[in-house]
Amino acid sequence: MHLLFIEYKLEVETFMGVMIIFGYGPGISQATAERFGREGYSLALVGRSADRLADGVAHLKALSLEATAYVSDASKPSEVRSTVEVIRNELGSISAVLWTAFRSGGVTNVLSTIPEDIERAFDVGIRGLLTCVQEVLEDLKSNPGAAIFVANGAFGEHTSQADQFSTFLGADGVALENAAKSKLVGILAERLREFHVYVGEVTIVGSVKGTATSTQTAIAPSEIAETFWSLAQARDTTRTRIVELGFE
Repeated sequence: MHLLFIEYKLEVETFMGVMIIFGYGPGISQATAERFGREGYSLALVGRSADRLADGVAHLKALSLEATAYVSDASKPSEVRSTVEVIRNELGSISAVLWTAFRSGGVTNVLSTIPEDIERAFDVGIRGLLTCVQEVLEDLKSNPGAAIFVANGAFGEHTSQADQFSTFLGADGVALENAAKSKLVGILAERLREFHVYVGEVTIVGSVKGTATSTQTAIAPSEIAETFWSLAQARDTTRTRIVELGFE
């Protein structure tokens, strides 16, 4: 009986709960999935590409990590809600969210964008993220150590350098989304503090290895993943930055 109790206790301590990863793909989300999976999390991979998700599940299972794929569009609240519900029913209560989904295009120049269409810049990083948070909130409240993690880009930072770079690249919409998303992270952190739900953001200044825009000095995804894990352990700061060599 004593031996059985020890085995059960070890199993409970090892299993950290379910982590939903919205916007899964190779790079930041894959490395973070690996890092948290090694700590005992069961991983729910969410994205629009069934093939990419299947590759992700295969990769993680080859590492003896538990992963399941869910096809969903983060820009559509109805799909976000239904996906969260399916994950909950299949995997159990959700204890962590990693949000890497973002709008990659649509608004290139604010001067030539119809003002009524500017909301396209916010349908993933703001509307999608907020929908997800609202849908998992009761789960998070009931799970000790619950957390929301957000990957963000430096285009939204309030500097002339960031403004010049984003306009030069025709990334006005991305910059607007980045800026609004960072503010949303801060507001969520304050509102969820009383429920002991941690909210943390990692802003990447520069490129990431393995992506189409990576450079020779690009940031390793594993470094970003380790930063998320460190935030999860410390739970004492909302925002941090990782800077590629030569970008500052």
